[in-house]
Amino acid sequence: MEDLKTLKGEVDSIIFKSEDTGFCVLMLNCDNDLITVVGEMGDVEEGEDLVVTGEFTSHQKFGEQFKVHIFERSLPTTSAAIQRYLASGAISGVGPVLAKKLVNKFGDDTLDIIENTPDRLTEIDGITVKKAEKISQEFKTTFAARSLMSYLNKFEIETSYGIKAWKRWGNTAEQIIKSNPYVLCIQGVDLSFSRADAVAAKSDIPADSECRIKAGITYILRQNADQGHTCLPLDSLVKTAVSYLDVDDKLIKKVIEDETEEENLYYYDKHGRRFVMLADFYKAEDYIARRLAIMRQISYDNKIDFSEVIDLEEENNGIQYEKIQREAINLALSKGFLVLTGGPGTGKTTTLNAIISLYQQQGLNVMICAPTGRAAKRLSDLTGFDAKTIHRLLEVKHTSGDTLAFIHDENNLLDCDALIIDEMSMVDSCLFEAVLRAISVTCKLVLVGDSDQLPSVGAGNVLKDIIDSGVMSVVTLKEIFRQAQESEIVMNAHKIVNGEHIDLASKDKDFFFMQRLEYGELQDLVVELCKTRLPKAYDYSPIDDIQVLSPTRKGPAGTVELNKRLQQELNPPAAGKSEVKTPVYTFRKGDKVMQTKNDYEILWKKYITEDKTESGAGIFNGDIGIIIAVNKILKTVTIDFEGRIAVYDKQMLDNLELAYAITVHKSQGSEFDVVILTVFGGFDKLYYRNLLYTAVTRAKRMLIIVGSKKRVDFMIDNNKRTLRYTALKNMLMELVEGDDSGQQTLDI
Repeated sequence: MEDLKTLKGEVDSIIFKSEDTGFCVLMLNCDNDLITVVGEMGDVEEGEDLVVTGEFTSHQKFGEQFKVHIFERSLPTTSAAIQRYLASGAISGVGPVLAKKLVNKFGDDTLDIIENTPDRLTEIDGITVKKAEKISQEFKTTFAARSLMSYLNKFEIETSYGIKAWKRWGNTAEQIIKSNPYVLCIQGVDLSFSRADAVAAKSDIPADSECRIKAGITYILRQNADQGHTCLPLDSLVKTAVSYLDVDDKLIKKVIEDETEEENLYYYDKHGRRFVMLADFYKAEDYIARRLAIMRQISYDNKIDFSEVIDLEEENNGIQYEKIQREAINLALSKGFLVLTGGPGTGKTTTLNAIISLYQQQGLNVMICAPTGRAAKRLSDLTGFDAKTIHRLLEVKHTSGDTLAFIHDENNLLDCDALIIDEMSMVDSCLFEAVLRAISVTCKLVLVGDSDQLPSVGAGNVLKDIIDSGVMSVVTLKEIFRQAQESEIVMNAHKIVNGEHIDLASKDKDFFFMQRLEYGELQDLVVELCKTRLPKAYDYSPIDDIQVLSPTRKGPAGTVELNKRLQQELNPPAAGKSEVKTPVYTFRKGDKVMQTKNDYEILWKKYITEDKTESGAGIFNGDIGIIIAVNKILKTVTIDFEGRIAVYDKQMLDNLELAYAITVHKSQGSEFDVVILTVFGGFDKLYYRNLLYTAVTRAKRMLIIVGSKKRVDFMIDNNKRTLRYTALKNMLMELVEGDDSGQQTLDI
């Protein structure tokens, strides 16, 4: 920070400005010397006076630029500057012609008159009392936004957060933030608690203030939600909050009690222990439990035996279903709800195809979907039916921040008589609530998934909770079909989930192990496999066909370091190849990248034909794409997410990472022709059985494990699943207690 310089001048012209992030490129007139200034400066306009603190940088194409870290702005004071400011369109309803008239009439006092005595504006021909008031109000609104950005900039808070706050609270944003800086932590603005805490401390807000304790408790619950928990034990929450906030536990308990009375938090009691839930998770799991309990009670001719119909389906397709498959098909036809679960090669797809076919023969309007684009594409390939992502099916509303909202809900139901959801283990509580709100209570619902895989990235454990409740219709397929038995991937997956050690010496099918006990050798082999050996031997594409997986992000065998090596070998820097840098990654054209956070605002366009395009919004956690263009001056990248083309600006790059190597968690719902899995050192808690099982079942044609045999055996032996605190299982059990209507569980 010692090398930072300060410049003062007037904005001569705006080269580029992003309304979403506040990133600007402008020319600053400093004593008649025009300097290119870049950075987040909000809605700055021509004619404004700026004081900018930052550093000079050299750009290969555009030359010397001044990169802004902190800025202060003030309204223009001279007649010439005021006219340029107004003529730039800074105030809606005032253009170049009117700007000239105003300045000719009022001179240096123009802005003061607009703000404080707008009635004087009627002295100019053509300005009515109504128009004068409108101009004054527009100016005050603009000034309030400018004031908010300047206020936050004093605390070195990026303009993008100010823009989010402005969109949410408008003219009152600055006042609200000054009285309670912790509002910046709410979803949709998303400033970290520690940064809001720093603002509060500088604003002399006491450490034991109620607003700080409320925000701290919410932060702890949200952080744990990011780890999958929809609730936390009250005693654990209090203990954590006392340590984190350094306040008395009585204050913590009082605030929690007050927040439950306000219904910002909810209590839930299970197994003699009290839990605390954020309102959105309580409402989601409560709604899911109530809807499923209703579906359980509604029967669709459930005493009818559909055996003859199933016989005809067998005859028409030349297939003979196993007994358990017939039971599953029968339940899907006779009841309104079914969970179909089982590992690879057990016939889930065959059973599902029969269910879909018979639903259609009954005249039902069937829709099928999956949580991710890759999973939906795979489902379409396996069934021959058009599958959509859940978000695309429900149609995301254009909302601010992380707010989850869909066009289809209880007021605008899907035109659907039967809904199939595949890869259900990936669906979190809030998303499943949204699905249930969008279908009628008479819509048949079939959930397909593998409960032995990792649970959803989002909070909740929906599939496992439903199965473990024991109150809904569940069919578990376990018999491995003969054709699937030819695959070592399938056979070893079942051995792993059953806790059996696998033969790592076999090298004649589709499952290979290569021992490397030094980090450097492990990295070298992964690179060699991706870059030369697999492409040369099998014609696999390093980008399209091969995916490197790791249990962890950190360490030499983690995704961050592997991505650096793989990028350097597969897509190295070159003359004419543009790139942009973030604190963690360098992104360049041709890179394989992944979105790491749901963003419902990202706009995309899909080119169907030369003359036909499809537009939409939303890129989601785990979506993988290829960078097809980079703009260095604007720091934007254009990404192709399997046909959906989206442009990312500087701020959005924070939610993007390289994807040559990804974590096993991020691979959920996807299948890849070739998976290279690194299994070596790291924290023991990251190396457990169902993580290994999930990784193995991501491979479609070939799996190569690189690392330590001892570590593979450790993972198989370690069956300590990651604990998730949720309420859904118990809510379901409570609602149907004493109800003996049509639940059935089959496990063969």
